[in-house]
Amino acid sequence: MRLGIDIGSTTVKLVLTGDTGEILYKRYERHMSDVMQKATELINDLHSQFGDIAVRPVITGSGGLALAKVLDVGFEQEVIACSKAVETLIPETDVAIELGGEDAKITFYGATVEQRMNGTCAGGTGAFIDQMAILLNTDPAGLNEASKEHKIIYPIAARCGVFAKTDIQPLINDGAAKSDLAASIFQAVVNQTISGLACGHTISGNVAFLGGPLSFLSELRQRFIDTLNLAPDEIIFPEDSKYFVAIGASLLAEKSGEILLNTLVDRLGNADPALMSDTKHIDALFSNEAEYDIFRTRHAKDRVKRKDIKKARGPVFLGIDAGSTTTKATLIDRDGYLLYSFYRGNEGNPIRATLTMLNELYRELPEGAFIANTCTTGYGEGLIKAAFKADLGEIETIAHFRAAEYFLPGVDFILDIGGQDMKCMKIKDGAIYNIMLNEACSSGCGSFLETYAKSVNLDTRAFAEEALFSSRPVDLGTRCTVFMNSKVKQAQKEGAAIGDISAGLSYSVIKNALYKVIKLRNTDEAGDKIVVQGGTFMNDAVLRSFEKIIGKDVVRPDIAGLMGAYGCSLIAKESFKEGTRSSILSATALDDFSVEQSNGRCGGCENRCILTINKFADGSRFITGNRCEKGAGLQNKSRDLPNLYAWKFNRLFDYEPLSEFDAERGTVGIPRVLNMYENYPFWFTLFTSLKFRVVLSPASSKKIYEKGMDTISSDTACYPAKLVHGHIRWLIDNGVRFIFYPCINYERNEDPTALNHYNCPVVATYPEVIANNMDDIMAENDVRFFDPFLPYDDDKRLIRTLTKELSVLHIKKDEIAEAVKKARAEQDLFHAEVGKQGELAIKYARDHGKKAVVLSGRPYHLDPEINHGIDKLINSFELIVLTEDSISHLGELPRPLRVLDQWVYHSRLYKAADFVGHQDDIELVQLNSFGCGLDAVTTDQVEEICDNNNKMYTVLKIDEVSNLGAIKIRIRSLKAAMDEREKNHVLAKHNNKGYERVLFTNEMKANYTILVPQMSPIHFTYLEAAIRSCGYKAELLPAVDKNSVNEGLRYINNDACYPTIVTLGQIISALKSGKYDLDRTAVFMSQTGGGCRASNYVALLRKALRDLDMPQIPVVSFNTVGLEKNPGFRITAGMGLKLVVGAVYGDLIMRILYATRPYEKVPGTCDTLVKSWEKRIVENTLHYNRRTFAKNIAELVRDFDNVERTGEIKPKVGVVGEILVKYHPNANNDIVDIIESEGGEAVVLDLIDFFLYGMYSKKFNYEQLSGTYKDYKINEAAIKIVEYMRKPMRKALKQSLHFDEPSYIWETAEAASEIISVGNQCGEGWLLTGEMIELIRHGTENIVCMQPFACLPNHVTGKGMMKALRRLNPKANIVAIDYDPGASDVNQLNRIKLMMATAHKNMEEKNASGI
Repeated sequence: MRLGIDIGSTTVKLVLTGDTGEILYKRYERHMSDVMQKATELINDLHSQFGDIAVRPVITGSGGLALAKVLDVGFEQEVIACSKAVETLIPETDVAIELGGEDAKITFYGATVEQRMNGTCAGGTGAFIDQMAILLNTDPAGLNEASKEHKIIYPIAARCGVFAKTDIQPLINDGAAKSDLAASIFQAVVNQTISGLACGHTISGNVAFLGGPLSFLSELRQRFIDTLNLAPDEIIFPEDSKYFVAIGASLLAEKSGEILLNTLVDRLGNADPALMSDTKHIDALFSNEAEYDIFRTRHAKDRVKRKDIKKARGPVFLGIDAGSTTTKATLIDRDGYLLYSFYRGNEGNPIRATLTMLNELYRELPEGAFIANTCTTGYGEGLIKAAFKADLGEIETIAHFRAAEYFLPGVDFILDIGGQDMKCMKIKDGAIYNIMLNEACSSGCGSFLETYAKSVNLDTRAFAEEALFSSRPVDLGTRCTVFMNSKVKQAQKEGAAIGDISAGLSYSVIKNALYKVIKLRNTDEAGDKIVVQGGTFMNDAVLRSFEKIIGKDVVRPDIAGLMGAYGCSLIAKESFKEGTRSSILSATALDDFSVEQSNGRCGGCENRCILTINKFADGSRFITGNRCEKGAGLQNKSRDLPNLYAWKFNRLFDYEPLSEFDAERGTVGIPRVLNMYENYPFWFTLFTSLKFRVVLSPASSKKIYEKGMDTISSDTACYPAKLVHGHIRWLIDNGVRFIFYPCINYERNEDPTALNHYNCPVVATYPEVIANNMDDIMAENDVRFFDPFLPYDDDKRLIRTLTKELSVLHIKKDEIAEAVKKARAEQDLFHAEVGKQGELAIKYARDHGKKAVVLSGRPYHLDPEINHGIDKLINSFELIVLTEDSISHLGELPRPLRVLDQWVYHSRLYKAADFVGHQDDIELVQLNSFGCGLDAVTTDQVEEICDNNNKMYTVLKIDEVSNLGAIKIRIRSLKAAMDEREKNHVLAKHNNKGYERVLFTNEMKANYTILVPQMSPIHFTYLEAAIRSCGYKAELLPAVDKNSVNEGLRYINNDACYPTIVTLGQIISALKSGKYDLDRTAVFMSQTGGGCRASNYVALLRKALRDLDMPQIPVVSFNTVGLEKNPGFRITAGMGLKLVVGAVYGDLIMRILYATRPYEKVPGTCDTLVKSWEKRIVENTLHYNRRTFAKNIAELVRDFDNVERTGEIKPKVGVVGEILVKYHPNANNDIVDIIESEGGEAVVLDLIDFFLYGMYSKKFNYEQLSGTYKDYKINEAAIKIVEYMRKPMRKALKQSLHFDEPSYIWETAEAASEIISVGNQCGEGWLLTGEMIELIRHGTENIVCMQPFACLPNHVTGKGMMKALRRLNPKANIVAIDYDPGASDVNQLNRIKLMMATAHKNMEEKNASGI
């Protein structure tokens, strides 16, 4: 008999089958985080029914690896197990969709099995459905039943659970029907699965639905069926689908050895749970109970004064806080005594909670007292105010501040963590001057504690108590709850106790708040008088975590969870007028209270907002879901106020195309996306001049997005990029057969004082993603997609290139030249008009006594689907809306900036911020799309400019989230702060000084230690020696450790990519170690000057040094493109030679070591051999002699050729990706060791190729773009020099028995050009694609493509090319792995194991067929 055991993230499945495959026993149960206990229970149950039978067991599942080790039985990767079951039981399947607790997978069956599974994001899986069900006070089955009655589907964010929750919670608070919310949640799961995993592969044919959620939830299946337009005969829903992975494991158990059930039972009984754990741990919250008692005694003093409500007389004041998950209320008397309080979960219905509260309050209120004034706040402020006729509404930040100030006069720092939201307020001069809220990532941490407590059958209080005396809290990271959830599951699977997880979650909530939301660099920024509040802080474990991390005692009022309501009570008291009574519904009126909900759509504008209409018993209504006054049926107060977003949107696209009769050359389609929001006037005019009828795709919408989501190749791309697919699909569906969407690396150089004029990597090259992921749709519809790289920044070159590219249409050069001239004139006119409108809007504001807000961002933030109507929201507060490009020409930006100013759109932001710094009546708000890597650089710089000019800075993170709840709070708070500053005569103080960097001088050269961050241990051993030999006291930093990553997260903008955090974290860790004299230390940092954000590592490090109070440390830019110069450092010809020699040696060692070590007969032989050569290599690097160089290389290769080998054949696995993650073992979790331990041979291509790629690109830039002949020729010569240095290595490798020489860079470029242009030059650019093609062509069909989470260039040249690579070779077995501080190691390992299992399977098939 065969036994399949599937240990999932939330469940255990066990299947016993006979030798012919019949199921004899099956069980499916939740393990409630205790895998060992549940596995033991099920196997004991099996034993009780069948006795001590012999079985062939195989364990599988995301949590099965550790258990397999404990039991010493075979493990199989779960997707392999599932595929085996599919191929055996339902072989007609074309696509299998499987959802688990934390896992989502799509498997495509065809020429080869192509499998996709979720990476760092667990949104849209079973655990997400569980969380959403708890939010609606039901379970998944209840969601399923409710969904059957749905009438409308709300647009819910599809990226992850956090965003979806952010959308859903306000809908709950606004009274949306549970049935509609349930269906919307299921649709969000569908969208997440398709957009996140299909990755450019169309889901069609026979589709099988597998896994627990799809087995139990019929309405979830139906949402998939409807979305995919599946016919009845294309739907496969097999019996026992939730057991498929376990069944597959049992089928794979055929070759496993037999074992008695008694033996399994004994091993489980004697197993040490600690053996299942490799989870990292942190300090306990309390060392003993005595320490806890002292803590409790100190906080017991922070109490509000109270009085029995029965003694109340005269006017009393009611405050109601309808929060994200709870409703709170307080009643106070004239003296501020608390008479009554109410705190209860909304349970999805804040109106019902408030009704309960009022009925209870009226029962307790004595006759001699009356409610004199009522104030509401919170997410449900407007709804509760309208429903119960409250007198006042106040923004929650002000309410919380008033309560904190009353409690601790002079408070200067307030941190409020509620159910779903975090707020931090900094106070100066008695007024709020800085407010930070979590608009997106990391929201929901408070309710996550509650949700997780419920998942283990504990209430929140009991769950918190478990944490207090945990001796080994689990380190759960500092990312949003989705990533944290993955780490929680990992810890559960490894046997961590509930208390350890509870304590770890408490730490993480605080770390998220401090480092992710507030971005606190040091504790001094938190001030001296600190108040913490919000329901989450009633948890002693969370409070203790905060005090331990911040290193200060803080005040937590005993009514921490009621502070918003208490502040409202105070505001109600202060605004009370003698002789008046509150308009709040009386006790009698409450008897007749009722509310009916319905839905509709607003037709006021193109947004077509879905509205929730609440109709009350007295006939009054309250409408939510609208982004402005129109949907609520109110007069649009702001309709006459200047709104440059609305004006510019209309001006940009309000062109009349030629009629079909006049369009002699036909029709050209242009998608309304990305840089078309900048350059559409140019392209419309050009094509119209060339006698084309221009068809523009419509304004974006959720429907447009959903049209193209099955072709999105990277799930972590920004929302503006994802929308492109839908716009292209619209053009195709509407009969357009010629689509123009060019790649533009460089915008027009509108500011010669800026260091460069790049476009963002995604904006510049996303057409390449479209060409390679929508190719089949275009082919089916006979569409010509025209996406050339164009020199838009040089009209002369542009004419030349367009003439060449449009030659197939027989358009002459003269005609193109004339069209370009007209187009440029129109584009210039457009820009001039935008600037003029900005000036007119400012004049209007000042003439009418209004204030203005510069809503700054990228041009495509004009898209209402992207900005969610924030411009209209700002207008509704009587504020004028400006764009960054409408006023950037008015500023005189002092240079240099701290950052490398190299992107045109972002350069405007800096100039706009500087202009605002001159003005007392204009403030700046910056829009930041989630996943925008460049904004990790620009947001810090814009904030710095604002701060230097004594101006406020507000950044709004936006994405699929359409709810404006948190954003409305920010805007209302900004408006209140603007009014307060005016009242207190706080003025802008313009700073005219540019950034002054610390130079590395000649005097420093002799006695300064220069720290060199580690990147590739093999290479840098030799390169460090080369730099030292040139007279610099260079010191190579040690490998990155956990502390380095934590330091990076603390001092570097958390939106920066993983390499930034790793590299700068190791530098910061070293500087803080006490090992170095900080007055005699400098840091080396490389800069390439490319369009990727990597060249801004230098700027980010300088900011971190300033925040660390180490501004005196010089950061020395190591670059060859003239970006920065230092008197004390020069790259001489001698240094250059040594570096090249060291790099050649490093590449050679890496190549032959990795190709030999997997086969060495005596373990350790190869590593010993490398060590034995180190001294000779360093000697030749420092004292280069050509003959010795050639001799050493030949002998090195010979030595490795002669290593005694096992004779095995192993699958080769290529390792490609972002340069640091590719070469640094600590940054890629030792990928080479993993591949070797899984029975493979790692193939990592040469480091030198990265530099050759940059050199070779100059040829394309000269021939196709606006590059210079001089640059081309200098770099051509440099390639020849490098190849001359590599010649001995090539010769030795050619003559070897086991090794191959590297490809020439022009061969790699030629290979890349088969599917992508050499114009892709951001980050690793075309080199990444070219390396993958070359690996596949040379027999390495298995590839790990590694990138930092949300790496911009990799969206295009990595993930964006997967489909095209598989088209070139259907057997290509490629796995894309995201690396991030919050990523789960287990998830990464499982995905690599999946790739390795497929590699072994493919190799066996090849061997069997004799290929």
